[in-house]
Amino acid sequence: MTTPSRPIRVVVVDDHAMFRTGVRAELGAVGEGVVEVVADAADVEEAVRAVAEHTPNVVLLDVHLPGGGGVEVMRRDRTGSTRYLALSVSDAAEDVIGTIRGGARGYVTKTITGAELVDAVRRVADGDAVFSPRLAGFVLDAFAGTFAVAEVDEDLDRLTEREREVMRLIARGYAYREVAGELFISVKTVETHMSSVLRKLQLSSRHELTRWATDRRLL
Repeated sequence: MTTPSRPIRVVVVDDHAMFRTGVRAELGAVGEGVVEVVADAADVEEAVRAVAEHTPNVVLLDVHLPGGGGVEVMRRDRTGSTRYLALSVSDAAEDVIGTIRGGARGYVTKTITGAELVDAVRRVADGDAVFSPRLAGFVLDAFAGTFAVAEVDEDLDRLTEREREVMRLIARGYAYREVAGELFISVKTVETHMSSVLRKLQLSSRHELTRWATDRRLL
């Protein structure tokens, strides 16, 4: 792939300021001359304004955002030319498939390296579809009709977006301190969310939570 004559204009959308700063720095260091971050946004309203003002080539979009989520940003886009690449901590099937159905050209997780992210941005800007390897299987299975994604999971719907993020990480075996670092929140906040998750799902332990999440293919 040849280097574009002009940098790919990117807007970074994530509700964590530290993460937005980190992405800016990483793209600046690895993608100099290839990618230019023209704006960032912390919620749906800010994202919609940034896209309208800057008409970026690509938006790096978190799935869970205050104000309606990443799909709402895509729904309100009137540029007709901007492409969306989801960049999320979540690799749950319903998030991946829902975001692609909402209009994203790709979906990668936040474990991606800076060089991989620059490559993903370039490919999406060129019109390609880009997925982290494990996530591609979800999409292929869903659109082939071999994997059914429930429109509404009443149990899951009881949880807030932040509680879902905490739930998935805890169910995967993360320690509270690791969850706090991953989500840029305090350990005390993780403990509060975990207590709420167990109460809402009527579960009594991490073990039960892991089994619950595994049965729903959320891990």
